[in-house]
Amino acid sequence: MKRILLAGMLILLCVVCSACGSKKPEAKEEAGFKPALDTKTSCEIKVAGTYANFEALEAEFDSFNRIYPNVVLSYVKLDDYNNIIGTALEGSDAPNIYFTFFWMYEKEQYEACLAHAEDLSDPKLGLELAAFRPGLLSRREAGRLDMLPVFSSTNGMLVNEDLFKKEGLTVPETYPELLQVCSEFQKKGYQSPVMCYLGEASQTSLISFGLPVFCGSIYQEEGAVEKLVRMEPGCGEYARPALERMHELIEKGYLNPEECGKIADSYNKVILRFFEGDVPMMICAGDVVSGTKKRESQSETFTAKPFTYSFIPVPADETGAYFIDTPNVEFSVNRDCANLDMTNEFMRFLMSAQELNKMAQIKRLPTVTTDLSFDSVYAPFGKIPESRIISEEGINLKDNVVVQLRKALYAVALEGISVDEAVRDFTTR
Repeated sequence: MKRILLAGMLILLCVVCSACGSKKPEAKEEAGFKPALDTKTSCEIKVAGTYANFEALEAEFDSFNRIYPNVVLSYVKLDDYNNIIGTALEGSDAPNIYFTFFWMYEKEQYEACLAHAEDLSDPKLGLELAAFRPGLLSRREAGRLDMLPVFSSTNGMLVNEDLFKKEGLTVPETYPELLQVCSEFQKKGYQSPVMCYLGEASQTSLISFGLPVFCGSIYQEEGAVEKLVRMEPGCGEYARPALERMHELIEKGYLNPEECGKIADSYNKVILRFFEGDVPMMICAGDVVSGTKKRESQSETFTAKPFTYSFIPVPADETGAYFIDTPNVEFSVNRDCANLDMTNEFMRFLMSAQELNKMAQIKRLPTVTTDLSFDSVYAPFGKIPESRIISEEGINLKDNVVVQLRKALYAVALEGISVDEAVRDFTTR
């Protein structure tokens, strides 16, 4: 009887396993996301932007298709994007989602482009707005959101952590600490403890050092930004701290213009020069950091002798650093597009903390969420206290001010202009 019962149980188990194996696989839901539409829906969604390729977004297409397998998603780069996006939105093949940037609000030529944008603050859309750092949300009147950030960027310095360990030094967090470690590196034979791309006045990476110091000195002073935007006489004084600190680095030989002048471009060559392994600190923008992972294998030196590196905020003053938080790319939804319901469903999926972090990790740009610890390269920015996080868009700093600051930094660094002269001529240079 025992043998008969055992045989019967084995047969039953085989039947159950066979039945389970014969079931067709169902659409898999991403963790935390619950579909609101029929998962068998068939339609097309097109995203238009400025990137030549967008692997991070295409990875999200694949994830979304595990839930909605019949939705065809595509990305297209539009040539001369800024000039033709308005026309493209009026055409018969208009994109469902398109790149936008907060500075578009300042310019009349983009009014038609923004007129097509859906209000993403509408609670009916169910977007996870709490996932974003508040300073990155470009709100308009009555809290309207025409766009949501996908990536952010900032300014700082790539740091070779292995060099600091080798020389027994600590990565600086304040400006006096920066001067001290530069002095120590200089004594140990480093020709330029701090480096950057100099280039032309309109492209110099000096702005990535000067802007955090500049913003830190004005963001709490009432009326300062307005005076700068209007280019009122005397407003150049606000640039003095940034100009003096940069001039001090050069005067002491901590930033050597001759050595920096050998870097041929502000992106690829900056990264490859840093990967030579003898540069303690490289001033650059977050956009440059985004290209580091791909170029590790392109550097023979780094491949042969890899080292640990991170991106730190610029030590701006005696207290510490400032995190200049700026949207890099933002998405808007074309409210007049075909398949608007599924487009909004894709945005609800994409604009969650989980998916935004995944995209940022692939693209290697700072995430727009409140969690900056997921990528160790950007982890130092997660330690900056909220009181020292400055949204460039939030303080309403216009392009004309940044342009003049870049010119002034370049003039002091490379044209023999004194800090006093640069301050005096700030509005007219």
